[in-house]
Amino acid sequence: MSAGALRWLRWALLGGALAVCLMHASGLVLLRFLQQLDLAIDDARLRATVPGSKDTRIVIVDVDDASLARIGRWPWPRERLAALAEELFARQRAALVGFDMVFAESEAGDAALARALAGRPAVLGYFLADGAGAPRAGTLPAPLFAAGAGGAGGVTATRWSGYAASVATLAAAAPAAGFFNALPDVDGVVRSLPLLAEVDGGVRESLALAMLRRHAGAPAAVPVAGGIELRQGDQRLRIALDARGALRVPYRGAGGPRGGSFDYVSAADLLEGKLPPGALAGKLVLVGSSAAGVFDLRSTPVAAVYPGVEVHANVLSGLLDGRGPLAPDWSRGYEVAQLLMVAALLALLLPRLRPARAIGATLALALALVALDQWLYRAHGLALPLASALLLTALVYAGISGWGTVLEGARRRELARLFGTYVPPELVAQMARDPQRYGMQAENRVLTILFCDMRNFTRVSEALPPEELRALINRFFSAMTEEIRAHRGTLDKYIGDAIMAFWGAPVADADHALHAVQAALAMLGRMEGLNRELRERGLPEIGLGIGINTGLVCVGDMGSDIRRSYTVMGDAVNLASRVEALTRVYGVDVLVGEATREAIAARLPLIEVDRVRVKGKQQAVTLFTPPLQAHAAQPRYGEEVRLWNLALAAYRRQDAEQALTSLAVLRDEFGDSALSGLYRQLGERIARWPEHPEPPDWDGTRTFDSK
Repeated sequence: MSAGALRWLRWALLGGALAVCLMHASGLVLLRFLQQLDLAIDDARLRATVPGSKDTRIVIVDVDDASLARIGRWPWPRERLAALAEELFARQRAALVGFDMVFAESEAGDAALARALAGRPAVLGYFLADGAGAPRAGTLPAPLFAAGAGGAGGVTATRWSGYAASVATLAAAAPAAGFFNALPDVDGVVRSLPLLAEVDGGVRESLALAMLRRHAGAPAAVPVAGGIELRQGDQRLRIALDARGALRVPYRGAGGPRGGSFDYVSAADLLEGKLPPGALAGKLVLVGSSAAGVFDLRSTPVAAVYPGVEVHANVLSGLLDGRGPLAPDWSRGYEVAQLLMVAALLALLLPRLRPARAIGATLALALALVALDQWLYRAHGLALPLASALLLTALVYAGISGWGTVLEGARRRELARLFGTYVPPELVAQMARDPQRYGMQAENRVLTILFCDMRNFTRVSEALPPEELRALINRFFSAMTEEIRAHRGTLDKYIGDAIMAFWGAPVADADHALHAVQAALAMLGRMEGLNRELRERGLPEIGLGIGINTGLVCVGDMGSDIRRSYTVMGDAVNLASRVEALTRVYGVDVLVGEATREAIAARLPLIEVDRVRVKGKQQAVTLFTPPLQAHAAQPRYGEEVRLWNLALAAYRRQDAEQALTSLAVLRDEFGDSALSGLYRQLGERIARWPEHPEPPDWDGTRTFDSK
């Protein structure tokens, strides 16, 4: 690219990028990808600064899955909730109890719950709604102040037309109440909670703010510029809010009972009197649910599945400490000023610098922007937009780098997009060094195919609730896929509880057969950790059945106009699937086809299992199994293999006496061997010969008529 063209490109990119970014920053044209980038930056800032410690002042009473199983499904009758409240206030002596639930409909037990709440430090929850047909049920608490109070510089809040609040009986017994609505961002993630909301001309408070005020002795809330101020005597507490009257949730860490941010107590334990008296004395208690069936789970920056009640606990914790990031109402002005500053610096520097130094300058500017953003966030708690300024800098950097680099990078990104979910990152990097050599067009290659199936899945699935089963399956798939990718394999697909993978494409691998068998052994090793955990929980173990075969297949981008994938097809693939199914028959974890064994040669020891003819194939194939390293290292391993080969040879000669003699020695001397099931299975087949003899011309091949 000529110097003149490069100069033109600099100015064209600078002017065009600045115009686009300014339109986004001013709110004229909101660019979705910039919004998402800012949200991702915000999440990264939050995760990098979470305390990771426990706030012992706050306790969450959890209507968890165990509570629903022991006490009964949700919703619980008011009498039961009354008993829970009585336990918290009378026996446990909680300092304050907030209910992250709504009591919008009258029930027979309202009087009992009202008696349990009356005169107690309780804060009820309610839900706000908006739009046509929004409900208006229950009794709203008194507003903090009238909408519009404080003048033009006062606080602003979102407006709502409907609500589902507590019935009059309960509202009279516990007049303190707060709404528990969240404000999910465009990606559905909860990063902010409104502290204030306008309903029927009055500004109401959230559940967390209501609990803070009740705990502090009900100070007056006064609107001030940029937020509210709590006043009680000479004491003042200013809470800064964004333009929606909301506060960024100051998450402490991972959520849930094992997250470590707050103590969780099962509601069932409280109702059954399992906690000693006064165990919650002086605590601020939030009553909510982490059970999936109660539908109060949220997606947050720190966890994809997060209990909604803990979101409120984080806000309350932040309010108590005066901690929490803020997206101020002047964020748009800051973003515009930042863009103009970046554009001015680039316009000043780029004409005076050579291309190489210009690239360095733009990178330094980007690092300075990130450093400034981090300082404002960590030192002053300001969550300010950064994506548009980084985009402006990045676009100019791309122009300076030249179209050649841009196009080459595009090719590499395309390879990563096409193959990143199939092959290990190191192979994607290898492909990116020479992107012209790789594509998804179909071609014939000799590859090694692996099928892996989870055994005993049905028994495990019957013993686990859905969420725990999903977590176990995800761990299983993750562990197995890691080993496949660690051994240069290409993940093809997940089929129910099975995995299909292959070796030798898209990157050629002369040792694809060896790597496939090594991956299978490594996968077996990973199962030990999973099964150890299942045993500790009193659950049945899971096993693997792995079939491996090598042969000529068609590999490439295949499928329909609606959905396509990089996959393999051919007779060798079908045989690998049949071989995997036979692992159950022979009682071994791994079976390897004859072609795979020939490709491995003598580099990995294999034990011959049988010669079979599978459904759909006339040609017989010999099957082998690789011993685990610990098995092959045993002192008499060679003798065990010799006896097995003698038994197998005698079996094929139909010499039952010799075969059974060898098998008897194997059972006596190697009864605890990993191959003992194989020995027992062959003995049972020979024992059936008197009634079901093999034909005289039998060639020692076992035929399977089903898949």
